[in-house]
Amino acid sequence: MRLTKFTDLALRAVMRLAVTAPQESVTTREVAESMDVPYAHMAKVVTRLQHLGVVEARRGRGGGLALTDLGRRSSVGWLTRTLEGEEEVVACEGDPPCPLRTACRLRGALRQAQEAFYRSLDPITVAELVESPTGPLLLTLSPRPPQTP
Repeated sequence: MRLTKFTDLALRAVMRLAVTAPQESVTTREVAESMDVPYAHMAKVVTRLQHLGVVEARRGRGGGLALTDLGRRSSVGWLTRTLEGEEEVVACEGDPPCPLRTACRLRGALRQAQEAFYRSLDPITVAELVESPTGPLLLTLSPRPPQTP
């Protein structure tokens, strides 16, 4: 199973925010640059995480992003499941629909495997993801230096 790029970015963003000190301010742009991804992509990710109640954005001077208590306690399985949506691993009803869809056992087997994947992530929290050695490494990531023309 392969996660969407969106989910990958979201998980990396919450991990980065999980190691941010409460008094520290980090912006969407800084998170995007430290993860080496386009700002526009990270902005969409942050907006979705805000809607889920996982990230809080404060505007103005001294503003920035913060991981909420819900975000810190969130199960990686719940977060991944929520971000990925209800998409199945295979597109049996696609265009054109699979001719085997009415009698195929593969679809059910893949759905079970997908659920087993999510269940294996359920006991892991975001806070656990950033325990050593990951947390200290995340703190060393810095925004890219400005590019010269």
